Amino acid sequence: MSGSSFGNIFRVTTFGESHGAGLGAIVDGCPAGLEIDEEYIQCFLDRRKPGQSKFATPRSEADKVKIMSGVFEGKTTGTPIMLVIENTSQQSKDYSDIADKYRPGHADYGFDAKYGFRDYRGGGRSSGRETAARVAAGAIAIKILKTMGIAVQAYVKQIGDISIDYNNFSYEEMFNNGLCMPDKEAAEKAAKYVEQLMEEKDSTGALVECMISNVPAGIGEPVFDKLDARLASAVMSIGAVKGIEIGDGFEVVKAKGSENNDSFCIEEGKVVKATNHSGGILGGISDGSTIVLRAAFKPTPSIFQKQQTIDKDKNEVEIEIKGRHDPIVAPRAVVVVEAMAAMTILDMMMSNTTSTLDKLMKTYDLL
Repeated sequence: MSGSSFGNIFRVTTFGESHGAGLGAIVDGCPAGLEIDEEYIQCFLDRRKPGQSKFATPRSEADKVKIMSGVFEGKTTGTPIMLVIENTSQQSKDYSDIADKYRPGHADYGFDAKYGFRDYRGGGRSSGRETAARVAAGAIAIKILKTMGIAVQAYVKQIGDISIDYNNFSYEEMFNNGLCMPDKEAAEKAAKYVEQLMEEKDSTGALVECMISNVPAGIGEPVFDKLDARLASAVMSIGAVKGIEIGDGFEVVKAKGSENNDSFCIEEGKVVKATNHSGGILGGISDGSTIVLRAAFKPTPSIFQKQQTIDKDKNEVEIEIKGRHDPIVAPRAVVVVEAMAAMTILDMMMSNTTSTLDKLMKTYDLL
């Protein structure tokens, strides 16, 4: 299987399956000298792990990370960092009744068509549990960016038709409710909506918004490796994501050029923009404004209602999914979006160090 690696210089490869012995990541290209330990990475994994609220699967995984290589005396050595997370709460028997059936909304059929084989226990590599490895690797990228003053913050903006009010925005509030919404009133309304869906054995989609602040202007390439294209690819690789917006996104279809253009101006001697309809990226290159990204997450496909499908022999059959599943994906995926965004920004910033001769010479103190 190809396609398990991401990035060019800061390169991450994930491995493992949902119901295997464990999963993990190998991070290659991390600079030496970064202070890192398991406790720091664990803080990010704890935000993603199951069983933290009534809106998350009750699967009880500690998601404890082990650093197997690449760190010595609390600092990165510049060599590949291997991160391992053991699976401790598999219940593969929950999937035995559907081993020959293709779950609606899942990768089962496509996986079987491609490989002639699939791990029916939760989807194997196509399971959302694979994202735990991304979060562990992304925590390292986030820390490197933080040392440069760059912050990556995501949250749930909308659930169903219930959206946050920016007048009530409190980033800290998202840690106080199980839906990761930075608006207490919206979170309470959304909670009632999700509870109703749970009673109906159904699920809901949601929109995650991510703000990346203090990215310097000039990051990204103008053609195929546009910064927004790379960010879109990174976030779209998260299994449940079905749409991406940068800046005003799809709202631009209603706008006029005179409304959509961001005017440049000087503020305290610095180049700034009067507005940020572009979402911090113009022509595939960062413009110094906050980068605004939104990801649309589909409803959790594993619902407990009876559904129509087919089996491996192409018979039309009924399927009833059992097991432990989230009624909404987005709250646990917020930190996954942060991880993928951070890895993308860091990788492109590393590539940018050779964009001019001056930058290359500064690297070696030759100026």
